[in-house]
Formats: sequence, C-alpha cells, structure tokens
Amino acid sequence: MTEKVTEKESNYNSLESMSVYELLSSINNEDKSVPEAVEKVLHRIETVVILITEKLRIGGRLFYLGAGTSGRLGIVDASELPPTFGLEHGKVIGLIAGGDQAIRKAVEFAEDDTEQGWKDLQSHHISTSDVVLGIAASGSTPYVVGAAKNAKRIIFLQLD
Repeated sequence: MTEKVTEKESNYNSLESMSVYELLSSINNEDKSVPEAVEKVLHRIETVVILITEKLRIGGRLFYLGAGTSGRLGIVDASELPPTFGLEHGKVIGLIAGGDQAIRKAVEFAEDDTEQGWKDLQSHHISTSDVVLGIAASGSTPYVVGAAKNAKRIIFLQLD
C-alpha cells in the first residue's frame, strides 16, 4: 500500500492494537489540545473573521476548500449558516476534493491533485471581493494548497 502524503504523520500508528479504553483516552487527550491551540492563534483568527465580515458586507463570498473530513466539515458549516444565522444562501460555499460525490463516499487520491481545487474555484468566478479559506488538517493537502497559491497569485495580480 502506498503511503499518502496528506496522511503520513500520526501520533497513533497502532490503533488496531489499542484497547477501546486506550482509543477513547487518546481521542480525549487530543481533544484537550484544541482550546490551547486556538488560544495561541486567537488574534490571527480575529483578523480572518474581520476580513471575512468586511468581504461579505461588500458582496463577496467565503469559499471553504478542503478534502475528506475537512472538506465535509466546510460543506456542513456552509449549509448550516443560512438557517442558523440568517445568512443569504450562496454567501458561503463549501468545495471538496472529488466533488459532490465525495461528500458521502471517499474519492481516493482526489486530494492529491494540485490543480483541481483552483479549477473548482474558477467555476465560481472568484474575485477580489471573495475569501478563500483552505481547510487542511495536515496543512499540506495538495488540492487545498494548490488552489490557495493560485488564488493568492491571481488576487495579488488583480490588486496591483
């Protein structure tokens, strides 16, 4: 079996040999690290939230771009914002590697395509009014990173 670039690092490489309690304890320990990690970057998160709010006020959109679980979480969030907060439908759009079929069933290796994320964004005619937010647990998912690089390059060129 070929090791995937996006899934190579793990603190838990022997899950199958753990007891149920050890698995649950490991999950709980990982969960405890989340508030501390968020606290360390709270000012950066504030900056992003302000930027997104400003862009939405001028008619822009927020695009979540992810693969696998990260992509699915973006789609769920985009789906829940209109009924929960009264946000206009289509203001937040979730895109996932492998397209809509990947929402319910994994599309293997779709996350490794460095060009498809950008193509998916282009199909929505993104502009400088929009915000692209890549969601990648590894921080290196090619689908997300490739799209972000292209979006950044295009937006900077448009701003010059």
